[in-house]
Amino acid sequence: MAQSIRKVGVVGAGQMGNGIAHVCALAGFPVLLNDTSPARIKEALATINGNMTRQVSKNIITEDQRKAALKNIGAAEKFEAFADCDLVIETATEKEEVKRKILAELCPVLRPEAILATNTSSISITRLAASTDRPEKFIGIHFMNPVPLMELVELIRGIATADGTFEASKEFVKKLGKTIAVAEDFPAFIVNRILLPMINEAIYTLYEGVGNVEGIDTAMRLGAHHPMGPLELADFIGLDTCLSVMQVLHEGLADSKYRPCPLLVKYVEAGWLGRKAQRGFYDYRGEKPVPTR
Repeated sequence: MAQSIRKVGVVGAGQMGNGIAHVCALAGFPVLLNDTSPARIKEALATINGNMTRQVSKNIITEDQRKAALKNIGAAEKFEAFADCDLVIETATEKEEVKRKILAELCPVLRPEAILATNTSSISITRLAASTDRPEKFIGIHFMNPVPLMELVELIRGIATADGTFEASKEFVKKLGKTIAVAEDFPAFIVNRILLPMINEAIYTLYEGVGNVEGIDTAMRLGAHHPMGPLELADFIGLDTCLSVMQVLHEGLADSKYRPCPLLVKYVEAGWLGRKAQRGFYDYRGEKPVPTR
């Protein structure tokens, strides 16, 4: 019988972390949210409240559900607060050394039977598991952004992940009302292995002057029925994240087709990371986004 997950900890209160806390709390799980400063946790709680209020106005949830969910979320200023959690999900930035450091610091405070998960979108689960004291209790639970809206979760086992860990994680994801895609532990898993090279190719199309920003996005929206053009999507994801995933693919699979476009590198070096930086392939500082090329 698989162990059951009752209480959840989330490390990182950014876009992914607050989204994960949001869906866990709505599904009735007590959740503790951690970040580097109390101010960031406070900001995340305000974002969650705002997002839930929007769900109420769209009749997705009721006001009572919103109130009950908010009561389920608490702040964890230190990792010690996770001592009684059954599952802790790490959602830090997509850099392996940052994730490894967090995982190493988490392990000593967790119960031996607690499951440790990472929300990485591209890094090897087997490698991350090796930096913990519980590789058999370690798994990849990759949520899509924005978490409350996206129906899919990728579940990725490392080479050492135990069956019990996998089954418990599967049950947990089902309780959140999400659909599971099981991926093998290869660079970028399923979604990003397909999506990011497409975005990278769109940036090459821009770089080589085949089309401008508007032309490329309109072509894919209306010609392939994508809800959002690839360059607009890149800005939404964050160009630094796009570059990180392409680098993981390029290094991990050693195939030139995954070479990050030099224009993507240049935008990241300029600090034009997309929406969060107010500039990327579009400039977001005015009334409406304006293409930067």
